[in-house]
Amino acid sequence: MNAAPTPTLPVASIRLLVVDDHPLFRRGVIALLAAQPQLQVVAEAGDAGEALRHAAQLQPDVVLLDHHMPGVSGVDLLPGLRDAAPAARVLMLTASEDADTLALALQRGAHGYLLKTADSEVLVAAIERALRGQSTVSMEMTDKLVNALQTRPVEPVVAPAAVPEPADPLEQLSPRELEILREIAAGASNKEIARSLAIAETTVKIHVQHILRKLGLSSRVQAAVLLTEGRGRTGA
Repeated sequence: MNAAPTPTLPVASIRLLVVDDHPLFRRGVIALLAAQPQLQVVAEAGDAGEALRHAAQLQPDVVLLDHHMPGVSGVDLLPGLRDAAPAARVLMLTASEDADTLALALQRGAHGYLLKTADSEVLVAAIERALRGQSTVSMEMTDKLVNALQTRPVEPVVAPAAVPEPADPLEQLSPRELEILREIAAGASNKEIARSLAIAETTVKIHVQHILRKLGLSSRVQAAVLLTEGRGRTGA
């Protein structure tokens, strides 16, 4: 007599990283997602450093990212996450209802923006859509973004009278980024910079990534050379 076939268990196909600095909310989201057989939470993080480490090591399919976090905000963390896990889709899950934050998140590569008040069905559907490369934005935030765009004054397009001289690329950097770039040019490591400026080493790494991206460079050496050449041109 043939034995009855063993039932096949559903295989989790979407691997998730949950990033939120509130443990209670984070655990609640993880418990909610655990009820979905197609979802698997492979790691959780409470700050930017943990998030970057898990993203680089585990290469999740989707990252659920809060905006309000200590040290580095979720929106500022987006470029670093994209570098750490290029194939991952990042879905903002936040209490922030600011239209400018939404716009900046989308500009920096977020695949969706949901408020923490969203229903579980909406969250699960947004995760599945993100994996397919589709975006989901909370209806409340869609209205706010449209209203912000409609009320923003339209600037007239005026043809320049003359071709302006190329701008100094260093002008794109913030005061903190310039400070870190000077430390890099002096040969300081990330750990030494963190100690000198009294900030976390993870924060230094994120600033360095932003510096290289803004300057269109691929290494610290190139950034140091650019700063040295800029000083030479200005006589600084």
